[in-house]
Order: sequence, then structure tokens, then C-alpha cells
Amino acid sequence: MTDAVVTAAAGAPATAAPVASGQSRLLVPLLALGVFAIINTEMGVVGMVPLISDYFGVSIPAAGWSVTIFALVITLSGPTMPLLFSRFNRKYVLLGVLSIFVASCVVAALTTSFALHLAMRALAALFHPVYVSLAFSLAAASVSPAERPKAIARIFIGVSAGMVLGVPAASYIANELSYSAAMFFFAASNGLVLVLTLLIVPSMPVVTVQRYGDQLQVLKRGVVWLSVGATVFTNGSTFGFFSYFADFMETLGGFTGAQVSLALCLYGGANIVGNLLAGKLLAVRPRLAVALTPWLVAAVILTLYLVITELIVALAVIVVFGIINGMIGNNCQYLMSKAAPSAPELSNGLFLSSANCGTALGTALCGLFIGSWGIAASIIGALMMVVVSATVNVLTLKALARRERRTEQAPQGDLACA
Repeated sequence: MTDAVVTAAAGAPATAAPVASGQSRLLVPLLALGVFAIINTEMGVVGMVPLISDYFGVSIPAAGWSVTIFALVITLSGPTMPLLFSRFNRKYVLLGVLSIFVASCVVAALTTSFALHLAMRALAALFHPVYVSLAFSLAAASVSPAERPKAIARIFIGVSAGMVLGVPAASYIANELSYSAAMFFFAASNGLVLVLTLLIVPSMPVVTVQRYGDQLQVLKRGVVWLSVGATVFTNGSTFGFFSYFADFMETLGGFTGAQVSLALCLYGGANIVGNLLAGKLLAVRPRLAVALTPWLVAAVILTLYLVITELIVALAVIVVFGIINGMIGNNCQYLMSKAAPSAPELSNGLFLSSANCGTALGTALCGLFIGSWGIAASIIGALMMVVVSATVNVLTLKALARRERRTEQAPQGDLACA
């Protein structure tokens, strides 16, 4: 099999030499499928918490740690694990992570120990950012700079599909068969991608290793921390509200269980549309897309509150909400990649960690308002996060524009330091 040589010179991101045309065409779809399997494993247990409680004989709050521990480990490992693995052959890293996911799911399926179940969840979560970060980096490196937002959007389709299909599919398998069957389903999903990666992806060794210290230099840039803030507050504004979305629909809109399921399916499908739309907008009008999206979030949330009792109208607004939320991840990843282009694995890891942190922060803030004034008050927390995210987004865009101007004006020898 041919080698795709990856160069990671000091101050420059890793880039892959051209690969065979068939392999090149298949790479991004395969990475999207891999991300789908990884996210499926992460999010699929959301609908299995009561079953996990019964299976292991633990309380519902304890079983909820199956979800919580995954998110916490991703938040902590996001900035470090992709960086640590940035010097190794890309193909072997992909295979290694997928192997860990398969093994951890098989062990979790066979064990009757809740502690071991949580340990396997934590082990998979530790390597989650490695695969997803590398998928973003390889997708971006496989196309021309002008096409990178579109390639990244295809990876985000894997993220959306993993969340949309993973929860109901795993829940159905677990309830119809067993907890163990659902874990074997996760193992099989990752195993399929493992085999396809072995057969399709060329070897991609890193020839010139970029020192960890050189990559960490990007953390001295203020624009990187502005991008982190933008990601935290943007995700917090949408997913903090979304965490209570089912209760919002049932309590304020009188939705039945079936109507809530329909709304969530429409929302999930609209996420994928948003991924594609963001890819196109970021390729032609990135600043407009990033600056405008928070205000669209605010407008849709307020509109939804006003029309929530009108089922058909509310479902239409929920579709729009799904499209806009589908754009959020693309926008934040775009800012992070622009802020630290010389360290793509690190920037993608920071994106994943910041996104999870924002979701936790937004959920906590909206929860505080709900505890005081009821489910409708979740809007207050979301709108507060929107205002902050819109402000930080604009500051980040201005900082990126200033850096671009300095880079254009700098002598050729100074470009690496710009």
C-alpha cells in the first residue's frame, strides 16, 4: 500500500502528500463513518440509563455516570491526547483508537461489574478526542484550502448522525434485547470502521516531527483563548437550552411522548442540513456566518417560546433551530482552526474540550434558572450565553483579521511567527 507522507515541520501543520485517487475519494466519508461510530458509542447510552441501572443494580443517578464520566474525560483529555499522538503514523493512530473502542465495548458487554463498566467508558473517552481531532485534521488536509470548510462539514455529519441515530438505535437494541447487545452493537460499529480503515487508508507516517513545545506556543496567542471562549459560550447557549428541550416541549407546549420523539427526529435531521449549509457559508462568507449565528439562535429560541403551543408551527421552528444548531459546531471549529493553524491536532482538541465545557456550563446555568422560576426560565440562561458568545465571536473575528493583516505586511522570513 502506498504511503502518504505527513510532514510536521516546526511552526507548520502536518500535511499529507497526495494519495491514490480512489483512496482520496474514500478518506473523508470513511472518517465521517468513524466519527459516527465514536459518537454513537459516546451518546448511545443516553437512552439506556434506566436499563443500566437495572442491569448493574445501581441507582439512576449512579447509572447516569455512564454519560457524565465520558463527557468529563473528553473535557480533560481534549487538549492533551491529540497533541501527544500528533507525531505518530496517522493510520496507526486511527487503528489504535478504534481497537480501544472495540475492546472497551466488548469488555463492558461481558462484565457484571459497574466499576469496570465505568472504567471502560473512561478508557474510550480518553481516546475519543484523538480520533475526532485527527478526522478533522485529515479531512482538511485532503482538499484545497478553499474546500476545507466543506470537508469539515462532512465530518460534522458523522457527529450529527451519531447523536441522531445513536441514541434511538442503542435504546431500541437494549430494550428489545439487552444491555450487552447494545454494547456489542457499539463494538461492531467501531469494528467495521476498523476493518475498512485497515483496507482503505494508506500509511501516513510523520516524517519531520513537530516538537510539543512548538505546538504549545500557540497557547500564548490571545486569539486562541478568544476562540476557546467563543466555543464555550456558543455551545452553552444552544446545548444548555437543548438539555431541557424535551421538558420544555412537554410542559409548555403540551407535547405527547410521540410528538417529542417526532420533534427530536426533525431536529436531528435538520442538524445535518445545518452542517452542510455551514460548510458552504464558511467557504464563501465565514465572518458573516460566525457573527450572525448567535443572534439567529436567540431569535429562534424566543420564537419557539411564543409558538410552542401551536404544534405545526412549533415543529417548523424546531427544524430551523436544528439547522442553526447544526451550524454551531462548524463555526466554532473554524474559529479554532484559524486561531492555531500551525497546531491542528491541538486546536481540534481544544475545540472538543471547549465544546463539552460549554455544554456543561450552559446546562448548569439554565438549570439554575429552571430551579428558581420553572422550565420557561431556561430561555434566560440561553439568552445570557448568546449575548456573551456574540460578543466573543466578534472579538475573535477582529483578532483574526488583525493577525491576517500583520501576516500580509510581514517580511517573508517573519511569516512563521505571525
